Amino acid sequence: MGGAMPGVGPGQGRGQAGFSAVPGPGALPPGRSRSRPAGPSQAGLAPGRARQDAPDWAAAVGPRPRRCAPGQASAGGPGGLSSVLPPGLRPRRLGGRGLRAHSCLGGFCWRSCKNMVQKYQSPVRIYKYPFELVMAAYEKRFPTCPQIPVFLGSEVLRESRSADGAVHVVERSCRLRVEAPRLLRKIAGVEHVVFVQRNVLNWRERTLLIEAHNETFASRVVVNESCSYTVHPENEEWTCFEQSASLDIRSFFGFESALEKIAMKQYTANVKRGKEVIEHYLNELISQGTSHIPRWTPAPVREEDARSQAGPRDPGSLEADGPGSVPVPATETVLTEGDKLDADYIERYLGHLTPVQESCLIQLRHWLQETHKGKIPKDEHILRFLRARDFHLDKAREMLCQSLSWRKQHQVDLLLQTWRPPALLEEFYAGGWHYQDIDGRPLYILRLGHMDTKGLMKAVGEEVLLKHVLSVNEEGQKRCEGNTKQFGRPISSWTCLVDLEGLNMRHLWRPGVKALLRTIEVVEDNYPETLGRLLIVRAPRVFPVLWTLISPFINENTRQKFLIYSGSNYQGPGGLVDYLDKEVIPDFLGGECVCNVPEGGLVPKSLYLTEEEQEHTDQLRQWRETYQSASVLRGAPHEVVVEILEGESVITWDFDILRGDVVFSLYHSKQMPKPGPQEPGARAGGKLTDKGWVLGVDYSRVEAPLVCREGESIQGSHVTRWPGIYLLQWQIHSPPGNVACSLPGVEDVLTALHSPGPKCKLLYYYEVLASEDFRGSMSSLESCTSGFSQLSATTSSSSGQSRSSPLVSR
Repeated sequence: MGGAMPGVGPGQGRGQAGFSAVPGPGALPPGRSRSRPAGPSQAGLAPGRARQDAPDWAAAVGPRPRRCAPGQASAGGPGGLSSVLPPGLRPRRLGGRGLRAHSCLGGFCWRSCKNMVQKYQSPVRIYKYPFELVMAAYEKRFPTCPQIPVFLGSEVLRESRSADGAVHVVERSCRLRVEAPRLLRKIAGVEHVVFVQRNVLNWRERTLLIEAHNETFASRVVVNESCSYTVHPENEEWTCFEQSASLDIRSFFGFESALEKIAMKQYTANVKRGKEVIEHYLNELISQGTSHIPRWTPAPVREEDARSQAGPRDPGSLEADGPGSVPVPATETVLTEGDKLDADYIERYLGHLTPVQESCLIQLRHWLQETHKGKIPKDEHILRFLRARDFHLDKAREMLCQSLSWRKQHQVDLLLQTWRPPALLEEFYAGGWHYQDIDGRPLYILRLGHMDTKGLMKAVGEEVLLKHVLSVNEEGQKRCEGNTKQFGRPISSWTCLVDLEGLNMRHLWRPGVKALLRTIEVVEDNYPETLGRLLIVRAPRVFPVLWTLISPFINENTRQKFLIYSGSNYQGPGGLVDYLDKEVIPDFLGGECVCNVPEGGLVPKSLYLTEEEQEHTDQLRQWRETYQSASVLRGAPHEVVVEILEGESVITWDFDILRGDVVFSLYHSKQMPKPGPQEPGARAGGKLTDKGWVLGVDYSRVEAPLVCREGESIQGSHVTRWPGIYLLQWQIHSPPGNVACSLPGVEDVLTALHSPGPKCKLLYYYEVLASEDFRGSMSSLESCTSGFSQLSATTSSSSGQSRSSPLVSR
């Protein structure tokens, strides 16, 4: 209603009933400190003064006259209502130009409270025209406006001017057509709603303050809107616009939720329409030859006129406070101009946001300003947390607060200044930054298949590796800021290119997998929405097993950014050339660009931490908790029985030979080695003691015997073809030609237990990946638009014999 049009917000247009549409921003002047052209803001947020403007929820509101209680129409944030806001979150004076800021919701924000109060406040939006010309365009919207078909008309209820003509107060009654479902209109019994709008135009201060509230159905639904037009603080030839509003649905015939959704949808859909309406009339004025309107100057006041003005005045007029004065609530305090966040800055440095997204950003930013004294996160960092929680304000705030506490506890803000990776890490950690992708995102290359994760963990420890990964993420954010300035467009995420050539079962070493899962958790919690795209190339057959282990810990939004290529299908159309310029594709992937990322390689065991050093970092205890120990005697192998209920399950194993040489085998049987009911799952120490079993009849070998030497580390997996009983067996290695291929009998076991002889020791870990999980991970891989279907075809076991991928690490 107010600013833009009776019943429609100042500078706003309405295509449908709903709140007034907010005029969009203009560009900021060069060097404007408020927008910080050089980079994202860290200042707190405080929207400018907003007087009630066109209530655009109007179309969804039913009739019944009622004026707002005192204070409900005061300027402020969403709703700007002192009665709704708690102390300390009420309107505060911005100072200087009559602007006001609401310290609770410093931006455009919808927020649903217990009593269904919806709140909104816009960022600063700018017209690149003088205030006087904007006011002339604004006045052309009355008494009717073809661009606002829902506006049915208005009637001036009251009008007054100050003695010198500097202050002009107009109060109107405006009728808006209801645009709501027919059933809702029928239940409400209305086809239009009535709003009261009060405009205070101050030519001396060059401000227009607008307040509006509904009279229709005011006992059931309370709509308040505040808008302001003011002079740009740093360019007197430009005009700023701000708007706030609130919707309080107390009761509406059981349709409260439906009414709320209708109002929000209509309001957000029309927010940016308003600027177009004002600019339409500005262009019309200019085309008619009116491109400049002189500023107001006071006219001489005769002595008798001054005496006549000294009598009693209307307390409802601004004249009672003297020309040019504006009443300021006692709860307002001075805010700085740097606290404000304008729409032009958002578009330039953060990208296009919907009105609701703008609102959430501004509210969360201002809440941080109020509760976190000192430095607050940069705007793009706050925005990442909102995106990670789909702009659910409370969830994003909780996630961000936990991250800020984590950063403070671990002094992450100082990481780039204080962290220097050990020389060993710089040599063997196969990752580094490499130019940018085709969209300007910083590009990080990780040659994971060439990296000895087990060796790195044993040489530097898990904490050092984690800190290095965090430094990479911190550096990534810094590079995004630099690329935003360099390319002149918002860049808030980076691309990661992962080369898996050389990936094998060694990378399934369980402490390494656990460390990877922990790293994923930390990064997901504290660096959300920083990964713009993940390109995985040369994925080998073992990759689906690794993916099955880690994919449940990766956020769904993150997984959707994965593109996976097997073999050489990353080359040519649809491959890397779609995401990287040919000039930056690394030479080891067939490109012409020399890549300085370290090649990795095996870490020499001589560089491993000593047991004392590992004990000090608590690494040994953690690893021992992962593994089980076992002794193997001649004639008494160690065996683990695993019951598989469904084919296409995956058995994975990881073991270290501490003493002696052993032979590892995997068998399958359709029956249990011992009679009696058995629980599904895995059991250690089971013995196939029936010497009468015949290989190939009662049981079958599904893995060829693997000789494992002392000091070796073995990782492997087996995709099962059939359900039944699987036996993991370790037995002492016999001389060549005498390798035991049959299962031991009772006599062999008893003899071994009571006879001295060679003894082997090992630490082992095994895990069964359920068929459902494995198939699900394969499906998710195939959904990553890439050539991974070829890889999945060679990995799945719907037909043919089972496959395994053992690896020996020496």
